[in-house]
Formats: sequence, C-alpha cells, structure tokens
Amino acid sequence: MSISNSLTKTDNKKSTFSVYMASDAVKNKINQMMSGKDGGKFITSLVSLVANNPAIAKCEHSTILASALLGESLKLSASPQLGQYYIVPFNDTKNNRTVAQFQLGYKGYIQLAIRSGYYKKLNVLAIKEGELINYNPLDETLEVKLIEDETKREQTPTIGYYAMFEYQNGFVKTLYWSKAKMEAHAQKYSQAYRSDLQKGNKYSFWSKDFDGMAFKTMLRQLISKWGIMSVDFQTALQNDMAVIEENGQAQFVDNNEEYIEAEPLVEHQPEEPQEQPENANNDDPFNNFE
Repeated sequence: MSISNSLTKTDNKKSTFSVYMASDAVKNKINQMMSGKDGGKFITSLVSLVANNPAIAKCEHSTILASALLGESLKLSASPQLGQYYIVPFNDTKNNRTVAQFQLGYKGYIQLAIRSGYYKKLNVLAIKEGELINYNPLDETLEVKLIEDETKREQTPTIGYYAMFEYQNGFVKTLYWSKAKMEAHAQKYSQAYRSDLQKGNKYSFWSKDFDGMAFKTMLRQLISKWGIMSVDFQTALQNDMAVIEENGQAQFVDNNEEYIEAEPLVEHQPEEPQEQPENANNDDPFNNFE
C-alpha cells in the first residue's frame, strides 16, 4: 500500500528526522522509489535506526534517506545481524555540515555476487600463522594446512587473506594478500585509521574489525577486477563510500575529512577507506531523486 500524505513539507534543518520522514514530499518520494510497496515498513525501520543513533540523527536528513533508499533498491539489509550495508555519520568540514555516507559491508558484496547467479563458489578467509605452506601467484595455487581446533584458530594471529571465486562455467580466480600488504592498504586509503594509529585510538572500523575490512577489500579487489557484475553489483560498487546528495549525485568525501566518534547505527560500523572503485561514475538509481 502507498504511504498516505497528511503532513506539510518540513524544513529538515529545523525538524527532527521523524518529522522529516512524515512530510508529504518525503512520502511521495518513497512511494515513487518503492512503487508504493512497503513504504510504511521502510519508514518505521529507518526512523527506529536513526532514533537509536544520535550521531546519525545530526546528519542532513536527505543524505540519510538517500543512503537507506539505495540499500533498499539493492535489497540489502542494515540489520546488525546481517551487516550488508551501513549508514555512517561523517563530518564534511569543507562544507561545514554533517552527512550520512553509504557503505557496503563485506557480507553485502557476498550477497550481491551470489544473487547475480554467475558464481558457483565464493569465499574469503583469514590465513593464520603456521597455516600457509605455499602460494604461487603465477598459477594462483594456495597450499595451506588449516588449524583444526576452531577456538585455537581464532586465537592465532592472522598473517594474510585469501579470496576466490568460481563461475558456473568453471573459471576460477584467486587472490592472496599478506597482512603487511593489507596494513599498508588500510593506512594508504583510510585517514581515520591513520589517525587512530597516530593517536592510539580505536575509532575507525579498521581498528575495530580489521579482518572484516580486509575481507571486504579482498572481495572488492577480486570481483571488481576479474568478476562478472550484475547491474545491482555495479550500482553498489559505484556508490560505495559515497554521500548521496538530495539531487541524486554521488559525492565521494575528501579523505582528509573526519568520521564522527559515535555509537554505531548497526552492530559494526565501518570507517571505510575513501578508495573509489575503478570506472566509478554517477550513473546510479538516484539521478531522478529530487
């Protein structure tokens, strides 16, 4: 059912997010984007998420809504149990504002890849100390002996990361990065992580969940360079780590800006490196978002 429009348009700079979401203009936009289906459920869920995160509530309301609509269009969930995408508060000091940024989680990458139907197998794994026997990058063969005791394995230091996919037609591609290479990548692309290392903080998601960010990086490197991507996957990749403006344009925030120290909107909230995907552009489903 379509959402009923009973309130007048409100000024999102003066209103709360719940009031903003109740405005006629917002309800009309949601009805258009969702074809009138499940709009009420979408609003209730989003308002609840924002109400539980004061830092998100301070973001420009239109950027919160745009990020959530993008996630909805991709049929991804912001549930903390699923961790498929995140809405992250961000201080845009250059323009003196606080905005919400759309960020894919590594489980979102997996979901979109599997849903495309191209992949028979898809895996990403942390390689622990003592497990790696040999990795040959020429023929992409990995020889390991995994620690059988899961508890012991979880407590063993990580030395590298492995990702692979196999198409339905049998084509296989693999990738292995050492922990040192991943560390260098994180420091190069994440201002927040560099700041954490300099100040001894743990605000960035690289600091909070290095393995989770490494998994996402491995899948991103593997699939964006060698994988077949569905239209949804391309859209997600092009808008990952972007602020979706009210006019629908995807803006990639400056790497020198600062993430807000705040309670996460979901269980794990990433502080993502501002690395743009190859061939990123603004051809996204929000071009008509007014």
